Amino acid sequence: MELGRVFLCLLSVFVTLVSERFVVLASFSQSLDSDFTFTLPAGRKECFYQTMKKDASLEIEYQVLDGAGLDVDFFISSPSGELLFSDHRKSDGVHTLETEDGDYMFCFDNTFSTVSEKLIFFELILDNMDTDEDPDDWKEYVHGTDILDMKLEDIMDTINNVKARLVKSVQIQTVLRAFEARDRNLQESNFDRVNLWSVINLVVMVMVSSVQVYLLRSLFDDKRKIRT
Repeated sequence: MELGRVFLCLLSVFVTLVSERFVVLASFSQSLDSDFTFTLPAGRKECFYQTMKKDASLEIEYQVLDGAGLDVDFFISSPSGELLFSDHRKSDGVHTLETEDGDYMFCFDNTFSTVSEKLIFFELILDNMDTDEDPDDWKEYVHGTDILDMKLEDIMDTINNVKARLVKSVQIQTVLRAFEARDRNLQESNFDRVNLWSVINLVVMVMVSSVQVYLLRSLFDDKRKIRT
């Protein structure tokens, strides 16, 4: 009975220590990501702003999901107004840059189109956007590190690796969904065009058939007058 109580006490201490470590370690964030989908009207330009920190990393990926030509103009400007990247009438693109303190501006330009609006998807991935807190502050909340020879650094590395892979998986799935949406819109557009031209060809064939029948009948009509 005494052995059972001792075992339960040791088990409760072990669970408490592990839970505290995982709660503290899970609070760290290596990267942030977000995605948006919006409609860009014909003849319009839309700009977005992202506040960045020094020595951070900004990655932006965009795709034109729907619209005539599946193309758009795109450019990124630094906080000082310097043009960093520029794409002319592209359907998709990926850009990565090291940032400094300030607001970065990226714009989608559809002014070259006077009729067709564009459905645009883009994703932002922000790396090294940590706060000014010391990354080793978590160590002061952990006690009894000698119990069961647990190495907190190894646990932290494992959690960060798993989290990075999960984040990457989510990003890839988001991009694949965007590709799927664009392909579906393209297929639906082609389907409508095929149906339209099929109807036009059918109408033309009916008209040609009617004209041919009329001409053949007119050849065998006897228009001579019969005198009595």
